[in-house]
Amino acid sequence: MKKPLLTFATLTMGSAIIAQPAFAAVPDAEVVGGGTAYILNTLLFLIGGFLVMWMAAGFAMLEAGLVRSKNTSTQCLKNIGLYSIAGLMFWVIGYSIAYPGFAEGSLGLFGIAGVPPYYAMQEVGAADTDTGYSVASDWFFQMVFCATTASIVSGTVAERVKIVPFFIFVTVLTAVIYPVVVSWEWGGGYLDSVHGFSDFAGSTLVHSTGGWAALMGAIIIGARTGRYGADGRVNVFPGANIPLATLGTFILWLGWFGFNGASQLAMGTVGDVSDVSKIFVNTNMAAAGGVVVAIILTQVMYKKADVTMALNGALAGLVSITAEPLAPTVGQSILIGGVGGVIVVFAVPMLDKLKIDDVVGAIPVHLIAGIWGTLIVAWTGDATFQGQLVGVVLTAVWVSAASAIVWLALKYTIGVRPSEEDEIGGLDHAEIGIEAYPEFART
Repeated sequence: MKKPLLTFATLTMGSAIIAQPAFAAVPDAEVVGGGTAYILNTLLFLIGGFLVMWMAAGFAMLEAGLVRSKNTSTQCLKNIGLYSIAGLMFWVIGYSIAYPGFAEGSLGLFGIAGVPPYYAMQEVGAADTDTGYSVASDWFFQMVFCATTASIVSGTVAERVKIVPFFIFVTVLTAVIYPVVVSWEWGGGYLDSVHGFSDFAGSTLVHSTGGWAALMGAIIIGARTGRYGADGRVNVFPGANIPLATLGTFILWLGWFGFNGASQLAMGTVGDVSDVSKIFVNTNMAAAGGVVVAIILTQVMYKKADVTMALNGALAGLVSITAEPLAPTVGQSILIGGVGGVIVVFAVPMLDKLKIDDVVGAIPVHLIAGIWGTLIVAWTGDATFQGQLVGVVLTAVWVSAASAIVWLALKYTIGVRPSEEDEIGGLDHAEIGIEAYPEFART
C-alpha cells in the first residue's frame, strides 16, 4: 500500500504495511538516524522512480516491435508524448486529486482539500526531515506510475487511432481518471479506510485502471481494418520486429524492480532493506513462472511455442505479483505468476472470439492478470476477499464509465480513427510523415 506523507517514525522504524514473521528483532543501533534515514528513503524513491521511468522505454520498444512496420514511428511518438503529458497533468492537478486528505469513508471524486493546483516542491537546499523523505522524490515516484497507466492504453488501441484524440484521452486519464482511483487507496480514501483494500504497488490501481481504459477504447474505436473476416476468421497481423519486442519486455522486467521494490517506501532499517530484497526475488520469480507456463501451454496446445505469448507471460506474471510482492513465499510467487501465464494464453484468443482487437495483448496482461493479482492478496497478504473484490469492482465501474464517456465524446466530435485509406497505408505516413522503415513500410 503506497501512501505519501508517511510519518518519520514509520519510515525510520520500518514499514508495518504487511505483517511478516519476526525472525529477529532489529536492534536500535541498526535503525539509522534521522538525516541518514531521510537520505536512504529519498534514494529509494529516486532509484525506483527512474527504473519505472525506464519502463516507458520498455513499453515503447514492446509496442514498436508488435505493430506492423508502417505504424512504428507513430507508436514511438505516442509513447514519448504520453509520458510527457502524464508528467504535466500529474503536476497541474493529478497529484492534488490523488492525495487530498479526504475524510475517511468519503469517495472524494473531485474535491481538492486545501491544496494549490500544483505540487509545491521544497526550496533549494531545504529539507523537511519530519517527512522522512524529499517531497520531490515522492512526487517523481508517484508521477511515473501515472505515466505507466497511460502506456497500457497505447498498445491496445495501436494502428487505428489518430494522434490528437489519443493524446486528449491521455490528458483526461492522467489528470483525473487515474488520480481518483489512487485517492481511494494510496490516498487513504474510501477503499482503504472502509474496506481495507490492499494493493501494494498497483495491480488494480495502475494496471487494471489502464486495462479498463484500454478495453473501452478497443470496443468503441473498433478493430483494425481487415482484422476479422465476415466468416469469423481472425487475420493475423504479425509484428514487425520480435527482437525489439523482446528487448522491450526485458526493459519492463528490469523496471519492475523499481515499481515493486521502491513501493516498500522506506530504506531506513535493516528490516526495510531486507524486505526490498525479498520483493525483488518474488517479482523476478513470478515473471519467470509466467514465461515458463506460457511456453509449456503454447507448445502443448499449438505444437509450437509462441514467443509473443512468452513475452506477455512474463508481463502477466509481473502484474499478478504487483498487488502483494512482499508477503508471499517464493513458491507462492511462482504460482501466482504462473497463473498469469495461463491467463494470457487463454484470454488472447478469447478476445479475438469477441472481436476485441488488442494489438499487444495489454488487456489480458494488465486488466485480467491485474484482477487476479489483486484478489489473490486475500490468500497471501493482510486483506479480505470481500475488500479486494470491492476494490476491483469500484475501479471497473469508475474507469470504464469515465473512459467510455471520453472515448465516445472524441468519437462523435473530432473523430478517433483515420480514414480506411490512411490506416491501410500506415499511420507513419498519414499522421506524422516519418516512417521507421522507409524501405519496407508500404509492403
